[in-house]
Amino acid sequence: MSFSQPWILWLLPLAFLPLVFMRAHAKSYSWLNMLPADPLSDLIGLLLKVIAVLTLLFAIIGLAAPHTNEQKVERIGVGAQIGFVLDRSASMDDPFSGSPDTSGKDNTVGETKSVAASRLIVNFVQSRQNDMMGMITFSNSAMYVLPLTENKTAIVAAVKATAGNALFQTNIGSGLTSVAGLFDKVPDSGSRAVVLLTDGGGRIDANVQQKIKDWFDRMHLSLYWIVLRQPGGLSIFDEKYVPKEDDPLPPQIELNEFFKTLRTPFKAYEADDPKSLESAIEDINRKEKKPIKYLEKIPGRDYSNLFFSLAALMIALLLGVKYLEVKTWN
Repeated sequence: MSFSQPWILWLLPLAFLPLVFMRAHAKSYSWLNMLPADPLSDLIGLLLKVIAVLTLLFAIIGLAAPHTNEQKVERIGVGAQIGFVLDRSASMDDPFSGSPDTSGKDNTVGETKSVAASRLIVNFVQSRQNDMMGMITFSNSAMYVLPLTENKTAIVAAVKATAGNALFQTNIGSGLTSVAGLFDKVPDSGSRAVVLLTDGGGRIDANVQQKIKDWFDRMHLSLYWIVLRQPGGLSIFDEKYVPKEDDPLPPQIELNEFFKTLRTPFKAYEADDPKSLESAIEDINRKEKKPIKYLEKIPGRDYSNLFFSLAALMIALLLGVKYLEVKTWN
């Protein structure tokens, strides 16, 4: 058992004061030897002192806030450990071109890519049961948002908080190395994945590429890359694309080719509108439903009220005896 206010336990010796002090009588007698022995009264007097001691003991222990420690129980469930890496460059605040929803109404026109991503990821989080999820955002550099956690309320709040102002740079390498750090020192559940959501590509230097490759391999991280493609923009799946002479590959093509060299599973998606983004997230949802081991946290139990109740019971006993006490003769 632990205590939230352990310093209060230093007051415990005060609980034995009733054993030290004698009861004050309303009357004084010159010579008590004339009175007959009364073992019953002596026993009752001792019991009253014990009850007074217990009253103080229970009250002091209650003030110290005793509780049991949190426990972790291993469970078997279906889910994954998932790290989100969300692009927060300024272009994410541009709207999709829009596409009709299932009712035939063009409700998605004007919805920005960041808002659509936030909405669909929240739905993704709320539809799952036994996952641990964490989050990194990035623009010119990575921003640590949330460690791997089972707390859905915290995850949803973190996703919704990503819709703030952003910068005009896309440092994907920083985002990917940072998300790998979320899995470090966290026991492997048996299914681990990184979901990278960007609206384009970015160049990663050779040293960072090697670091990403090594970390993803060591931590067994699968990678899902969702590209929010601009209407009419270059597709990462265009096998017929040939750059002009002496021109480098476009960033998104170069990044896709790098991801294919990872030693862990990789899957890329393209989304032109909220509907195709939703389809990509649903596919990830289906793929990342595997048997996993996870730790269920069982909160400790607070025993303060129990000790306060016992102290109140002792006080009630003392008051009851006081009420039955024979009055001293006038």
